[in-house]
Amino acid sequence: MRASLIAFTERGGALADCAAAELERLGWRADAARGWGEGKRELRAWTAEAFAGSDALVFVGAAGICVRAVAPHVVSKLTDPAVLVLSEDGRFVIPLLAGHVGGANALARTLADRLGAVCVTTTATDTRHLFAVDVWAKSQGLAILNPGRIKRVSGKLLAGGTVRLYSDWPVAGKAPRGVEPVPEGPCDVRVTAGTGDAGEALILVPRALALGVGTRRGVAAEAVERTVRAALAESGYRMEAVSGVFSIDLKKDEPGLLAFCAARSLPFETFPAEALNALPGTFSGSDFVKTTTGTDCVCERSAVLGARGGPLRVRKYAADGVTAAAAEQAVSLQFEEETAWED
Repeated sequence: MRASLIAFTERGGALADCAAAELERLGWRADAARGWGEGKRELRAWTAEAFAGSDALVFVGAAGICVRAVAPHVVSKLTDPAVLVLSEDGRFVIPLLAGHVGGANALARTLADRLGAVCVTTTATDTRHLFAVDVWAKSQGLAILNPGRIKRVSGKLLAGGTVRLYSDWPVAGKAPRGVEPVPEGPCDVRVTAGTGDAGEALILVPRALALGVGTRRGVAAEAVERTVRAALAESGYRMEAVSGVFSIDLKKDEPGLLAFCAARSLPFETFPAEALNALPGTFSGSDFVKTTTGTDCVCERSAVLGARGGPLRVRKYAADGVTAAAAEQAVSLQFEEETAWED
């Protein structure tokens, strides 16, 4: 995690250095820039660089300076970095942007605690100590498929209503106030890897599938994408549910496969034929594949091994010189006793 800090006075600079040191103690990479005097960074250029390359921006000074600086770069609450303001006297920490998914609220609370400041949080669910579904989704590693419905869920809680949550996997722990886990039927939040109709629900997708892929030499990334999409769709799964890509070690340098993984920021792991062959179970074997690779089915065996023995959910699908399969890996979900939306 990287934090970029900037201050505009000597006093603010000392505070920025202190805050950066505290963040580094917590495992962040943090650097403080000078917005004044010798070595001054031009604010517009600094902001553009920091917004694109940092997980958090901290402005030590007036909130108005911060707002004007970041305004041209704001895109989405799901992708923007956390943006905070520290008052120059060190009394207040104010999260201004990406409070939930971006982590600004949590970071503000951390800095306030470390610096002896007051955290000024303005998001309604936080001020009223209510369940913040986007914070929970982030903490559980869930992809938010239709973020426009976050507001509907939060609005229902703020109005004193009950949010019905359905999950394809058990959710451990006690549900927060205003949240009712339901076993079936209409719901406000659905945790699923499937493509079925979720009605008006906010859809949260866990990284539940290990994707096994085999390819002919020289296959393009576009062919991998098409085949994987078709394989998942045929079995009723979403691409967002893929946690990683797995194959035989013969394919560890395959350009099209590497490009596909890079484009989707998916980890890529390969296994030797001996490890694939050691898996018990019935797979869609091919004598030709075994002759050329040393194992009878690259995609299915790689998927199961990638899922640490999890069950096959998508059987071998072949097209355009690519084979794809997917296995389900363990998914652990919980309502935490001390959650990110509680002070």
